[in-house]
Amino acid sequence: MFGHLETLDLELSENGYRIYALQQEYIKTIDLVIRFLQNKNTTLAHAICGRSYLPEASRFAQIEDLDWAFGTMGIQDKARHLATLYLEDLGDLITEAIDPFFGFSRYAERLGRTATHFDELNQSLLAPNSIITDMLVKLLQQKIEQYKPTVVCLSVPFPGNLFGALKCGQFIKSNYPDIKVVLGGGYANTELRSLKDPRVFDFVDYVSLDDGEAPLQILIEHLQGTRTISELKRTYLRMEGKVVYCNGAKEKDIAQREVGTPDYSDLLTDEYLSVIEVANPMHRLWSDGRWNKLTLAHGCYWGKCSFCDISLDYIKNYEPVSASILCDRIEEIIKQTNQNGFHFVDEAAPPHLLRDLALEIIRRKLTVVWWTNIRFEKYFTPDLSRLLKASGCIAVAGGLEVASDRLLAMMKKGVTIAQVARVAHGFTDAGIMVHAYLMYGFPTQTMQETVDALEVVRQLFLNEALQSGFWHRFAMTAHSPVGLNPAQFKVERVGPGFGGFADNDLYHEDPTGADHDLFSDGLSKSLFNFMHGVGLEFPLSKWFEFKTPKTTMSPNYIERHLNDEKEALPKENALIIWLGNLPEVAFFEAKQGSKTVEMAELEFCDKKKDWHLHVTAQEGNWLMEVFPKLIIGENEPLPYFELKKSYEAGGLTNFDAFVKSRKFNELRENGLLIL
Repeated sequence: MFGHLETLDLELSENGYRIYALQQEYIKTIDLVIRFLQNKNTTLAHAICGRSYLPEASRFAQIEDLDWAFGTMGIQDKARHLATLYLEDLGDLITEAIDPFFGFSRYAERLGRTATHFDELNQSLLAPNSIITDMLVKLLQQKIEQYKPTVVCLSVPFPGNLFGALKCGQFIKSNYPDIKVVLGGGYANTELRSLKDPRVFDFVDYVSLDDGEAPLQILIEHLQGTRTISELKRTYLRMEGKVVYCNGAKEKDIAQREVGTPDYSDLLTDEYLSVIEVANPMHRLWSDGRWNKLTLAHGCYWGKCSFCDISLDYIKNYEPVSASILCDRIEEIIKQTNQNGFHFVDEAAPPHLLRDLALEIIRRKLTVVWWTNIRFEKYFTPDLSRLLKASGCIAVAGGLEVASDRLLAMMKKGVTIAQVARVAHGFTDAGIMVHAYLMYGFPTQTMQETVDALEVVRQLFLNEALQSGFWHRFAMTAHSPVGLNPAQFKVERVGPGFGGFADNDLYHEDPTGADHDLFSDGLSKSLFNFMHGVGLEFPLSKWFEFKTPKTTMSPNYIERHLNDEKEALPKENALIIWLGNLPEVAFFEAKQGSKTVEMAELEFCDKKKDWHLHVTAQEGNWLMEVFPKLIIGENEPLPYFELKKSYEAGGLTNFDAFVKSRKFNELRENGLLIL
């Protein structure tokens, strides 16, 4: 890179010149830093944290409070964050001097965002390659020569992947015209559903929508000559200079239980970089560590949120996979990758399926570390949270969104603030990190509601129900209820006009709402502080540079809801699970007034402690008989009504009184779950 810069006649910024002037320091350190970020040279952390090893440019100006942000996270994390800033400095120089589209996790994202017309993309694709795109197509050429494919599929999940994918398609069509190029993925599924511009097919041959298994299988049959073009499935192509949509196939989509296990065996995971870009615990999971991706269910089991693309296949068509099949896939992927970390990438993981999956993971004695997205709904009880933790769950992310009961109802979120608080607190008590997706700028949201939402978030952090969060500005999309019926939400669509390419992001005006742009910096700044336990006692007005109303939320709003929760008697069909080991029992006699009563002492040996439970001898005998039936294993979990029947069959009476007793509470606190 530095050698290339010497051939260019450029005027660099002060920051760019500093990096260029320190080129020997970068050349000397870059290979070792890369190895460190690949977890192959961990002792380098000590040199990095000393702040005299790495050259530093403008990205390091943001780390005045590094010890505050990373003080409890350890030297490895602190060093990884510093090494990430070092890479971002180099990225800034590349963007300034070599390729303005460059980014480490996305490329030319601006070109793919709200790209209603194809003109700018087309112009950029036809421009001479940069060093970065030359490197891209060189790597692609190596793979083509190695595997000699007849069809290449380009998956484009986000706008930041679009330009690179089209560059690959351009290279293939120019140099290997016999290879057919198919584009699909999340970007196509949401943005290209009204595709009209034929120039797209100068770079690809086909664009496929929604689930790709059946369309691709049918397309291959067409390429083999056994199926006509009209019999393709959800596929765009160019015919006689015009874009044609073919969807005449009679075959249904392949069921999720039959799509097979993702094959990650060829991924060079030992060469991936584990970076820490920002001091946000959930964002850290996204970019640090080795996470195998797996879907628990197709679509969203809720499918009602008014800001979401619920009209599209990837949301509206809900189809879960059984826990047994999921565990088979988990075991297969672990064998492929030698990695036990999993990110279940569902829009919202169904609670009942998570329960069954957790039971199956524990039954098979698998070691799995996993995290996922959820809805903060009532079925995520404290006991279910403890079960998920026992199966390997380390974090969940869910939508609190606007943190206003009026607006939550308006967006059909199906939760209340009180419910979110209780569910989040249950996860936290179980040792699972909770991240909240937060939203501002929803239609009709007032300044008062925005301030009150921030107060709710402050109290959730104060009461340790949340550990992480991120504010997103509401965006109206063409396939959401708001985008399809803006008048119903009292907003007006004002553009952009469709130009034949992408159609998803919409501009709108919110005449009854606040000036939402005002709040961006203050919401972000306050949340960053809350995540580090700072500023929780500050008045909310401190975070904004303009006058805001006082919050209408009571100062103990969240605390009151957490304390008000009362546990009802279990349902008859609830499952009873014992997470601990089998106890040892010893019988003894004890004086109770003038009487001598036979008692039992159950001694439990858990991972962290030994503890004892004193019960009557009769209860002791019953517990020793029933505990093996409660441990997750070969037998099906015992329903609550069966537990009650066995209690009474043992000659004991008043099971309901036993359930309310101190000794039963001790069992609950130490691993007896009611699900």
